[in-house]
Amino acid sequence: MALRWFFNVSIAFAVFSSNACVFAVESDNGSKQESYQRTIPGTKATFEMVAIPGGVFTMGTPADEEGRNDDEGPQIQVRVEPFWMGKFEVTWAEYQEFMKLCRIFEKFEDQGIRPVTEENRVDAITAPSKLYDPSFTFESGDDPRQPAVSMSQYAAKQYTKWLSLLTGEFYRLPTEAEWEYACRAGTTTPFSFGEDASEITDYAWYYTNSEEAYATSKVGELKPNAWGLYDMHGNVCEWTLDQYDETHSTKFADGKIHDAAEILNWPTELFPRVLRGGSWNHELESECRSGVRHQSDDDEWRNYDPNSPQSPWWFASEEAQTVGFRIVRPLTPPPRKEWAKYWDADIEQIERDAMRRINEEGRGKLGLVDPDLPKAIEQIEAK
Repeated sequence: MALRWFFNVSIAFAVFSSNACVFAVESDNGSKQESYQRTIPGTKATFEMVAIPGGVFTMGTPADEEGRNDDEGPQIQVRVEPFWMGKFEVTWAEYQEFMKLCRIFEKFEDQGIRPVTEENRVDAITAPSKLYDPSFTFESGDDPRQPAVSMSQYAAKQYTKWLSLLTGEFYRLPTEAEWEYACRAGTTTPFSFGEDASEITDYAWYYTNSEEAYATSKVGELKPNAWGLYDMHGNVCEWTLDQYDETHSTKFADGKIHDAAEILNWPTELFPRVLRGGSWNHELESECRSGVRHQSDDDEWRNYDPNSPQSPWWFASEEAQTVGFRIVRPLTPPPRKEWAKYWDADIEQIERDAMRRINEEGRGKLGLVDPDLPKAIEQIEAK
């Protein structure tokens, strides 16, 4: 069976398989957008991206939705451009390749290879510090197919920078509007699968069906939503780009259709930032709805970090075991000069703490990323 959606910005064709649908989106200029799989250059780790059609949707929840919180409204109309989104949350198989860069960059520095200069600093990332307590970070599991957890939003953004500079394709975190649009998958009900909260065990890992275990589950083991995205209602909460503001949507409740980019709430403070989706530790089905909003508490989540400054890449609290992310890639990327805005530290404190950890404590490392990096790694490892 084939269905068609018609939007102002694109035409999306959906072909349904037994458990998901695969999209091919044709934009106004005739280019086609199809779901795809990539291998991260220089690794064996793969990731899959699902084509998400553009369109207009109602963001937020109606006042009578069961379990609704005040920060989920008022509802507003939002236009979303076509993009790709990670079929799954970023897994340990993928994220540990990023974590390896700390050791690699140390070797480069020791041998004077690929030095970072003022001229090329724009193409450098801060690789996360090596774990001083792996047993804690991996307490909820470290199977390659489990979602990576406990990273800060800054670390997740640096991951998207690494992946982008390696592949030449622009990846970033989703905006809050993009995330909700993708989760709803064309629905207006509390969940992407409808109104019956009892069906959530078929689609999401939360406290009840996680058997009260202090652990995440492997991605993709339950049913996807109608657009082929897995674990949107549970497993781990997911970072977005937005600063959390309880009343942010009131600024756009004028009956007009606003672009998703227009309502993106760019951060100006360290926290709170917006997380979306439920997690394995949420006890109520209502905490996993499409429109529910969660907020970070960075100071509390770093509370057990013995270092000073505390890590800009890792959280050290139990709550952070529920925090992960998935990536997006817009069909039409912004101009190249704007990419860093989506990747790098957005407030001075984050950048300052990262460089202090690197320069004064030797934790974490700064290094260049480009398509030649895998070959350089292969050569230095051979030595």
